[in-house]
Amino acid sequence: MTSLVRHITIDCSDAYALAGFWSRVLDAPRSDEDAPGDPEALVEAPGAALLFISVPEPKGTKNRLHLDIQPQDRTRDEEVERLLGLGATLVADHRKPDGRGWATLADPEGNEFCVECSAAERASLTGTRLPVTADDVTTAVRLAVDALRESRVDDWLVPAGSLEWNCWETAEHLSDDLFSYATQLGPRRPALDAYMPYRWGATREGGPANAVFADPSAGPAGLLQTLEANGALLTAMVRTASPEVRSYHSYGVSDPEGFAAMGTVETLVHTQDLAASLDIAWAPPADLCDRVLARLFPDAPKDADRWAVLLWATGRAELPGRPRVTSWKWHSAPLDEPGRE
Repeated sequence: MTSLVRHITIDCSDAYALAGFWSRVLDAPRSDEDAPGDPEALVEAPGAALLFISVPEPKGTKNRLHLDIQPQDRTRDEEVERLLGLGATLVADHRKPDGRGWATLADPEGNEFCVECSAAERASLTGTRLPVTADDVTTAVRLAVDALRESRVDDWLVPAGSLEWNCWETAEHLSDDLFSYATQLGPRRPALDAYMPYRWGATREGGPANAVFADPSAGPAGLLQTLEANGALLTAMVRTASPEVRSYHSYGVSDPEGFAAMGTVETLVHTQDLAASLDIAWAPPADLCDRVLARLFPDAPKDADRWAVLLWATGRAELPGRPRVTSWKWHSAPLDEPGRE
């Protein structure tokens, strides 16, 4: 077992105040245990938390270590403007006319940090696709659970859209999919020729064969808890598994990104199956649909609405000018590797 970075520790004159600035920068909470005047304060950011320590010495020169931050839902330039509004100052502007480069800022106590291009900007500059990430799984599952919780339909035993399963079975199957994909990434040496050896079974003939089931007495609220929990399991496994890990899927041996994409697609399309029967609105973000299409359906049309294309690619809708899809499978193997089925 090796060591891990637990904190990035930053000396400063006012730990609580500076932690407040970085809490807003990273949209991460400052520890509830900290208060004004405390000698240290913690920002619980994903990855390595930031620990601020009050010291008597003033900052004397340029930092030998600094943070590089990358905006997740806005451009580099939009993020620079946001951070300036929070109290940062511009130290050096290394942005180039072609969109490349970075800006060096300083926090309110003068600690330098850099703002880089977003992943979307990098992809555009290099002509590459955006990867599907653990955060995409989180986004898809949370959007789905929030939408399904809005349903006022009490009877979840009605058919789910055009499926042969009812709404309970469909949501339970989705939860089981997320669990299954997470466990495929768990062993130190994942199998390349079989799913995990759980006991799979259906509660009725024609129903989905699952390894995990929700307690019917918990009702839809309990069912959605299992969905959210298994989504969190997949998120955690995708986030922590090495990109080099490969594991079995019947459509081709896949990697962590592939399992993230498959879990995201399962979430988006099965929520669509549920939406009409449970009387809820459902239209996931176009950029999320675009990323999973690029990963799992690389030959899908690129000139049409991304959600409409995803529904078409999974046989759930018509697409003007294209024949209806009646049989489909995604490309689960990494795109730069031959599929192993």
